[in-house]
Amino acid sequence: MNKNPALVSVIMPAFNSAGYISGSVRSVLEQTYSDLELIIVDDASTDATLATIQGLAAEDSRLRIIRNKSNEGAGISRNKGIEAARGAFIAFLDDDDLWKPEKLEKQLKFMQESQVKVCFSSYELISEKGEKLNRQVEALPFLTYNKLLKSNYVGNLTGIYNAGELGKIYAPEIRKRQDWGLWLEAVKKAGEARSIKEPLALYRVRRNSISGNKIEMLRYNFNIYHKVLGFGFFKSIRCMLMFLKEHFFVKKRMEKAL
Repeated sequence: MNKNPALVSVIMPAFNSAGYISGSVRSVLEQTYSDLELIIVDDASTDATLATIQGLAAEDSRLRIIRNKSNEGAGISRNKGIEAARGAFIAFLDDDDLWKPEKLEKQLKFMQESQVKVCFSSYELISEKGEKLNRQVEALPFLTYNKLLKSNYVGNLTGIYNAGELGKIYAPEIRKRQDWGLWLEAVKKAGEARSIKEPLALYRVRRNSISGNKIEMLRYNFNIYHKVLGFGFFKSIRCMLMFLKEHFFVKKRMEKAL
């Protein structure tokens, strides 16, 4: 399955992100760990996204482009990238977020030294315009499946898993929160995930993000429990109450000033 045991496949779904994607791409291609491929799945963008990434691909052969004929959503797009991945490690970055230059190098060293199959890290917050907000989300030292079931503690822009050992793990093909479903499966297979406390990525806080719409967030979270994990209606309701408690009384404390 994986032809190169040192290769990292970075998956980036993209949709109408012409204003941000160049910075996101360069933050991957300029990593101090260079044995990587960046697979961008353009989800039928209608702006200059495709032209932008085609120009970047002409400069660096490590960038591969897959183009959807119609808009299929981040879950399906992410899975197309995973299917095409040739690396033993699979990492993710959205089309408006950024990595710090030593992100991959530090995570791979940590995973090798600690025999970790799923790794994530803390991350900093930036504004829609890219300005530092002097806030960061601190990663828990380690995650079990039961802890992750209470709330998504893996910042998708920081997550990486060893596909050489775990096999390829795909996202549920739903429009929102599919990253949580992927990490639940990865942690379930691996037994646990471990983190690097240092913030290794920059998350762009957008006005139209799902986290800013609490009603939508709750609806999509319920879908994870009920449709993706197959829990019954009442068990899903109990999980939602567990989620609300965790989100507002535990997880909120993890966002701190730098």
